[in-house]
Formats: sequence, structure tokens, C-alpha cells
Amino acid sequence: MLVTSIRLALRALGRNTLRTFLTMLGMIIGVAAVMTMLALGNGAQASVEQDVRSAGTNLVHVNAGNYTRGGEESRIATGLGEATTLTPADAEAIEHGVTGIKGIAPGVKLRGWITSGPHRFYGQVLGTDVAFARMYGWRFEEGRWFTAADVEARRRIAVLGRTTRDQVFGAGVRAVGAQVVIHGQSFTVAGITDTGDPDQIEMAFVPFTALQDALGITYLHTITIEAALAGDASRIAVDTAALLRSRHASHINAAVEKLRQAGITGNQMPQSGIGAPDDFTVKTQSSEALTKGLYTSVAAFVLANMPKLDEINLAEMNATLQRASSTMTALLAGIAAISLVVGGVGIMNIMLVAVKERTREIGVRRAVGARRRDVLVQFLTEALTLSTVGGAMGVVLGFAAAFALTMSLDWPTRTSPGAVGLAFGISAAIGVFFGLYPARRASRLDPIDALRSE
Repeated sequence: MLVTSIRLALRALGRNTLRTFLTMLGMIIGVAAVMTMLALGNGAQASVEQDVRSAGTNLVHVNAGNYTRGGEESRIATGLGEATTLTPADAEAIEHGVTGIKGIAPGVKLRGWITSGPHRFYGQVLGTDVAFARMYGWRFEEGRWFTAADVEARRRIAVLGRTTRDQVFGAGVRAVGAQVVIHGQSFTVAGITDTGDPDQIEMAFVPFTALQDALGITYLHTITIEAALAGDASRIAVDTAALLRSRHASHINAAVEKLRQAGITGNQMPQSGIGAPDDFTVKTQSSEALTKGLYTSVAAFVLANMPKLDEINLAEMNATLQRASSTMTALLAGIAAISLVVGGVGIMNIMLVAVKERTREIGVRRAVGARRRDVLVQFLTEALTLSTVGGAMGVVLGFAAAFALTMSLDWPTRTSPGAVGLAFGISAAIGVFFGLYPARRASRLDPIDALRSE
């Protein structure tokens, strides 16, 4: 029965293909709009979620060496001073041994001249890794960031901050492909970054392996860690310190014993039973900002409360994310409702016209034995066919529109099987809801009056 009704529905709709297409057009546009908005909404929500969860306080900085002025007064082990014990192997151990890390970038630092021909600029050169640019959300005025292959091959390429480029080559000059000399070594400019950080635009960035070669060293000066969640930064800092303390234990103990034998204690070797000082420092991005310029005792109090501060920040960000998600859902629901109601009204309108035009046909079917239910099923099937075929075409158009927006405007979009299933389900429900009244009206026609109709 159902197969027959579908065949009859397709035959009836095929009699006037232009009218059928124009009827489906409302549903096509409605479903396409829903699919496009869902793709944009899901993409924007994912982007906002990433930004909110990792905004501002998700970096942890590890620096080689350790010295804290006034640490003994605050019962803080004040450190062993400069150290060359931080290595790329430490960075790998942190990446694999500490959970919740999104990215890690070993670093080597140098302050010196950046030269091109007669022009030179004195600034900081940072040797770093691939993940560094993503950590800070950099934009590139021209060129590119270096790749993992560049780091592995120890290629001498450089990315310049905008101010550095202006000082060395001139304001607005295209510098990609040009050569600069750093610490006596020639580097090829690969890109120009336009970061908003006032310090970073005055720097030059190279693969840390290339700067190690230029300086003739194998150790690191710094490691930058990106936490997946901002609220995990303090926990990652604690876990990283514990891991490095265990890896550097032999060096720390040897340095402490050497100081004891030399009779050097004081700030480097506190006498209050605090324990052996580290040969490194680990600080979160937020703790560095909050303790900058503070006395040691005040800074120690702030650092002691950092985990609680991170928990508060994460709770606030989660609440903001939930509010944004609820607002986006309400907006999409409103747009979807309006679009689909317009398509449904179009289906109801054309089905009422079809009932009027085929009144005599209905009378003939009833006269030869068709029941009211048969007529109801036939017209309901036609309405359902209109809506589902229109919905399928709308899904395809929605995918195309989302792809076009991504390619042309660089907007993030994200589609899912659930969104496709939802679109089909809504289009079928619209067909049943708006097709029920015309189908019931057709099934209740009196056979005798229907046969008299011209």
C-alpha cells in the first residue's frame, strides 16, 4: 500500500514539474538556511569555546637557572644562579610525562645585532619551535612561519617582527627572501609577523636548533608550554617542576655539595631547612604578570594562591561559554523555525490547490472502492515527498553554502551527521504537519459531489 502511494505521489508530482520545483523551493531554501546556520553556529561555538577556554592564562614558562632575591626571608630556596642543564630532552620528557599539554616550544635566547647591509637593529633573537606562533595566535603580514622540517634540518631562516623589519629594511618593504646576519650567521627571512605584543614585534625568531648551532651550545634557555585548558596552567607548572626536579637531581645535589664544601651558603644555601634549591624556574603566564615588580614575600603569597585564582577564572569562563552557547542555540532555533514555517505554508498551499484540481479524480477513486484512508495516505505521501526531496536538496545546498563561506570569507564551519539527520527529520515533520489538513480535506470529500465536479 505504501509503495503504491509513493508511486502515485511521484506520478502526480511529475505532471507539473515546474510547479513541484517551485513548491519545493521554499523547503530547499529553508533547510539550506538551517544547515548553513548550524554549520556556522557550530563552527563559531567551537572557535569561541577554544578561545574562552584558552584565553590569556594558558602558558607556562620554564627558564634555566634560578635566583630569587630575598628568598631566605620568605623561606624560599633562592636558587643556584645560572644553569646550562635545561635540554631538548627535558622538553620531550615534559611533553610526554605531563598531562593536559596542547603544545610545547623549546627556546634559546640571544640579544645582539640583526644586520642587513648598512642597516642594523639591536634586539632580541628567540630560537623557538613550530608551536610558538600558534600559542600567541600570530598573524603574518607576509611569508610564513617555519615548519617542523625546518627545525629538524636546522635551517637558517628567520621570522621578523614588524618593527624589526622596518628598522632593518625600511617601513613596508617586502623582506621575504632577503638575508639578515645574526651572530655572524646569515639567515633567510621567511616571514613578517604582525603580532599585537609590543615586545614581540621588536624581535626576530629562528628555529632553536639553528640558533644553538650559531651559539655553539646544546642546551636551552627556556621552554614554553601551552595548556589545553587555562585552569590547568598551575597544575601543569607544579607537575613540570616535579618532573624537572627528578631529572636534574644529580646536578642539583652536586652543585649543593660543591657550595657546602666551599663554605658558600647564604641566599644560595638557606640555613632554615628549606631543602635544595632548583636549577630552573617554572612560572605560569598569569603568575609572571601578577608578581612583576613585587617584593619576594608578597610575590610568594600571590603564588601560593594561584591555583585558587585559576579555578575561579576557569569557572567564570565556563559560565560565559554556557551563556554564549544558549544564546547561539536560541538564535538558530528562531531562524530555523521561521524558514521552515515558510516552506511548510508553501506545501500546504499547493496541496490545497491539488485537492481542488483533482476533485473528480478523488470521486472516481472513491467510486471504485477506495477508502477515505487510502485518499488520506496518498495526499499525505505527496506532501511528505515534497518536503523530504526538498529537504535533501536543501542539505546539499547547505553544505555547498557552508563550504563557500569557509573558502571565500575564512569563516569556521562545522557540520555533523546529527545536523543532517535533524534537517531530514524536521523536513519530514513539516511535510506531515502542513500536509495533514489538505489530505484530510481530500479524504472527506463526498464521492457523488466529487464526481459532479468539473
